[in-house]
Amino acid sequence: MIETSPLTVHAVWMPSGAFFVWGTRENGGIWDAQDLKGLLFAWHAPSFYGTFIETTEWGHREGLSLPALTALDFFADPHTVKHLSIRWDTDTANLRRLAPEVKEALAGGRFVPDYEQWKAGTLSWKLQLEGEAAASVTSQAELWLDQLIPAWIEADGSRKAALRRLEEAHPLLRLGTRPADTWLDEEDWLVSIGWKHDPTPFRSSLQLMEPEGDPDWRLQILLQDRSDDTILRAVTPAGEPLEGELALPESWAADLGRVPRDVGRWLRLLPWLNAADEGEPPQLRTRLSDEEAWRFLAEGSVRLVEAGFAVMLPAWWERARKLRPKLQAKLKNSLGGGGGESMFGLTQLMQFDWRVAIDDFELSEEEFLQLLEEKRKLIRIRGRWVQLDPQFLRQAEELLARADRQQGLTLREVLELQLLGGGTGGEPEGPADEAADPDNRPPAVEIELTGQLRRLFQQLTRTAELPRIDPPASFLGTLRPYQLEGSTWLLFLRRFGLGACLADDMGLGKTIQYITYLLQVKETEAPEAPSLLICPTSVIGNWQMELRRFAPNLRVHVHYGPQRAKGSFFAESVEGADLVITSYTLSHLDEEELREVSWSCICLDEAQNVKNPYTKQAAAIRSFSGLHRIALTGTPMENRLTELWSIFDFLNPGYLGTLTQFTRRFVTPIEKSRDSGLISGVQRLVRPFLMRRIKKDPAIQLDLPEKNESKTFVTLTAEQGTLYEHYIRDLFEKVDAMSPMERRGHILAALTKLKQICNHPALIMREGPRTDWRNRSGKVERLLDMVQELRQQGDKCLIFTQFVETGHLLQEILQSELGESVSFLHGGTPRQTRDAMIARFQNAELPLEEQFSVFLLSLKAGGTGLNLTAANHVFHFDRWWNPAVENQATDRAFRIGQTRDVQVHKFVTLGTLEEKIDEMIERKLGLSEQIVGSGENWITELSTDELRDLLALRMEWMNG
Repeated sequence: MIETSPLTVHAVWMPSGAFFVWGTRENGGIWDAQDLKGLLFAWHAPSFYGTFIETTEWGHREGLSLPALTALDFFADPHTVKHLSIRWDTDTANLRRLAPEVKEALAGGRFVPDYEQWKAGTLSWKLQLEGEAAASVTSQAELWLDQLIPAWIEADGSRKAALRRLEEAHPLLRLGTRPADTWLDEEDWLVSIGWKHDPTPFRSSLQLMEPEGDPDWRLQILLQDRSDDTILRAVTPAGEPLEGELALPESWAADLGRVPRDVGRWLRLLPWLNAADEGEPPQLRTRLSDEEAWRFLAEGSVRLVEAGFAVMLPAWWERARKLRPKLQAKLKNSLGGGGGESMFGLTQLMQFDWRVAIDDFELSEEEFLQLLEEKRKLIRIRGRWVQLDPQFLRQAEELLARADRQQGLTLREVLELQLLGGGTGGEPEGPADEAADPDNRPPAVEIELTGQLRRLFQQLTRTAELPRIDPPASFLGTLRPYQLEGSTWLLFLRRFGLGACLADDMGLGKTIQYITYLLQVKETEAPEAPSLLICPTSVIGNWQMELRRFAPNLRVHVHYGPQRAKGSFFAESVEGADLVITSYTLSHLDEEELREVSWSCICLDEAQNVKNPYTKQAAAIRSFSGLHRIALTGTPMENRLTELWSIFDFLNPGYLGTLTQFTRRFVTPIEKSRDSGLISGVQRLVRPFLMRRIKKDPAIQLDLPEKNESKTFVTLTAEQGTLYEHYIRDLFEKVDAMSPMERRGHILAALTKLKQICNHPALIMREGPRTDWRNRSGKVERLLDMVQELRQQGDKCLIFTQFVETGHLLQEILQSELGESVSFLHGGTPRQTRDAMIARFQNAELPLEEQFSVFLLSLKAGGTGLNLTAANHVFHFDRWWNPAVENQATDRAFRIGQTRDVQVHKFVTLGTLEEKIDEMIERKLGLSEQIVGSGENWITELSTDELRDLLALRMEWMNG
């Protein structure tokens, strides 16, 4: 049945930039939004009869969202149904009366830039409406028109192109930052930006004339005929012909009052051109010194042109302003005192012969120093005028003085000059601003590279061309090509004493690249001192396992735990070791001991731990002495550039300057404006010492397997170890006296408790998810580090656990630390909620605030039957001792529809039953299903002695 209740249409402007339109019935009820679309747009073809109109809610009402242009079309000519009585409330009826006038004004181009808004710093528009239409513009209609005019211009291709041309021709239209009313009114402004035609038959311009027979430059006022630009007349500031010049055209006579007005605007724009004393009428300065001429060329003329005035400059200026003087330096001495390669580091001094090149001629150092003394910015050399950029002069003077003071430049300084190529952001378009920060653009310096220095720079910037080392015979494994390239690069930088940051993505094998480096150093150098590895406590065990697996002949000493050597015993404890492993915490607590040794290499794993340069830990690490320094991290910069500086200040102290200098030069301007030139400058500075490969690199992607599985080994904390021992004692005090059925149940219950202890002590203590969880579980700390790293890379992950309590605890921790929503799917999740979670996780089209990237699942509830291909990382937080069950869970992400390689991370707590059963699975991998095919029940059938051996805690893995 067709509804006949009258419809009243209401409209209100929303802050989002659209009209909210809703309908009411006679009884006050609200019309259904879908029905409203059909009623109001029944004959509207552009919206496909309402299909493309969006529904929305506003003010607890359901209605339609009409963008500015759609609303214009709707109000000007509604295409509603014919069978229904449609009324309009007062405000909406006013919009209907206004819309046809607005549409006609837009079509006729009756709109202009808003002068008042431009002075306030924004580009806005106003319609030129007349009569009743102008009077009916309400505050709501003004908001609509502010959006409507730009939308109209954007939609109208011809007007859009014309506006772009206007903006390009008249920068003043875009800037809107100068208090323009100090030098022109609205009418003049519309003319100056080209919006309105200027009826004056001539245009006023300023001409700068170079010296002829006297030292002064001259400024002259020229009038140029608008219809014939070959007609030029020189006049006085009053608009009268200069003595000896041709008479002015008669057609100009009525408008010559324009000349003194233009002169007044020039002087208000460039007050330093006013030659009058204070209190006297303004007077244009007609004679300029070299300094003033340079200022007019470099700054004043640009300001006048931006304001829409014509300026005539010497023909040579366009070429001269693009010329950049360059300091050229030829190396006097060789590096390291000889022709062979040696460790010299960034502080190595080099001496140069200096000269200055300008275009195709050169000045000796003595000639240039003479120019510096004269402090001239415009000079005539060999018949040509040349500008000397004050910033270049200042920087070059400081550089030459520093080189003289130091008796040369350090390799660090040469590297910066060479890598930046004379500037952090390429060649500037025009002369440098004299007031600019001199730190932001070093002088253009060309270093004449010779022999060893040339080879070094080529290899630093083209690392892929380094000759690959042969994998050490003592390395028990196979290196992929990119991993061999990484080890080669580390060894290359070691030869020159230059620090290296290996910043490969998680899962690409930073660990084995460093192990290869250690083996190669041992075989080729046989260093007397060991290397030092500093890493998070949670990965010490992982390093030990990897070193045993790939480099069993390396002598490794772990400096950790309550029994670690202190004081005078420390040096003795590390004697004979190839590698000493310690934690970040102990790097500060045992600073005195670690400073006693001059290490062969100091390596920081998860180097983002020193991202805060102000911590005692970071300060202690910087104080350690070593021949070479290496940082391993997947996230060299997480949030701020200062984090990158902190890592580089460890690797190559002083290379990026002090933190204050680096902040002033790069951090502050980049964070303020995202200056692409400065960002490029930082990249060029760090690239020789930072190797970054990501899984999406074609060369890497082709080499990786489709599913890359790895184990992550963690250690128990002291609290976990104590609880673990307690439950083992409790188990064996009772197990022998039990019946077979009781024995099985007790063993399975103990296994659950031991696994929960390995996960986090709060689970066995029943403290709830909001407990104080920090520093109590190596698993949790490591998981958090890895999830934070993959989130930095924009990846998503699944985390599987057997225990609902563990899931709730991890959910609380991850949400708190990541600052984002984390969903947890378990057996108690209602089906509707479960389906919504999966759809939301898989939907990449959702707004960022509605997406989530970390999905927790219980192994039984989420291990089968789900398609979660949005994830490319899978974590098995606690192990289910049936590989088939784990593989089924992994296959939630690794299945048809997955477009990226899947990284699978299996957590194993060292020294516990987790490690021992993992070893058993590895030894009998082919028989794993026969051994553990029925879950954990097989463990209950072991003898007491076998069970004791399986569950006993290996104390060597205990954290002190």
